[in-house]
Amino acid sequence: MNYSSQGPMNRRSFFYLAAAGTSALAIPSRTLFGADAPAPRRPIVVFSKAFQQLSPQATADLVAEVGWDGIECPIRKGGQVTPEKIEEDLPKLLEALRRVGKDIYIATTDVREVNPLNEKVLRVLKRAGVQRFRMAYYRYDMQRPIAEQLAEIKPRFRELAALCREIGIQAGYQNHSGGGYVGGPLWDLHLLMEGIDAKVMGVHFDIGHATVEGGTSWPVQAKLLEFRFHAVYVKDFFWAKQNNNTWRPQWCALGEGMISRAFFSQLKASAFAGPISMHFEYPMGNQQEMMAQFKASLARLKEWLA
Repeated sequence: MNYSSQGPMNRRSFFYLAAAGTSALAIPSRTLFGADAPAPRRPIVVFSKAFQQLSPQATADLVAEVGWDGIECPIRKGGQVTPEKIEEDLPKLLEALRRVGKDIYIATTDVREVNPLNEKVLRVLKRAGVQRFRMAYYRYDMQRPIAEQLAEIKPRFRELAALCREIGIQAGYQNHSGGGYVGGPLWDLHLLMEGIDAKVMGVHFDIGHATVEGGTSWPVQAKLLEFRFHAVYVKDFFWAKQNNNTWRPQWCALGEGMISRAFFSQLKASAFAGPISMHFEYPMGNQQEMMAQFKASLARLKEWLA
């Protein structure tokens, strides 16, 4: 198969635009296989960043051919859907996916605080039946005290959580590795979300990044935040020496790197029932090779979860 900025907006004008967009977004809120069918437990999806240039129909065809339950969709600047065109482009993608029994399980967004554009994005997602979104990340200023920065970020988390509760959508923050990312150590996410309802704001736990940062201590971080898991991200890596004689993580095919299968045993024993999103951050060659990688990685993940 061939897989061939919005300015300031006051509250009144925002709600006018949101109401006007309802008819354009003529897709009802629904579960994956229709209003009467429950979504699968721990659905396996793919972060469509790896093929976000495809048309809605080509995306749906690819997802169906590989066998994923749906996608984690980049709905952000430069993404598969942009915030400015969400009311126009999101329905087309959802329609194509749902036609083949697939869906968008997670929207990866630029949202990390409350403002009119972010509020619009979240309301449109909820209206379309997308239940979860990934927040944009923060980074530490290494010239300033870390505790001081956490104290500044925490009220933004609380304000965003309050908006999410009002709308009825779940916010999730992904842990990254390296470069001073807030959430890299994972303990800081525990502190930032303390006192916030875990059903409203949680963690998209990335076992690849957690292993890079935590080495063999990932079970402690995973256990600490397990009750906040809204999604789990899967990718693999190994350490490789670069030309400047420094060691860096090199992303690779699932099962060829260092992430532990024990994590999936721990995950199966937990109450987690949300989506597991596969991330592909390494070169995969041509289209045929890419599809082979997708199918092999999905088969391996299903084996680990069996």
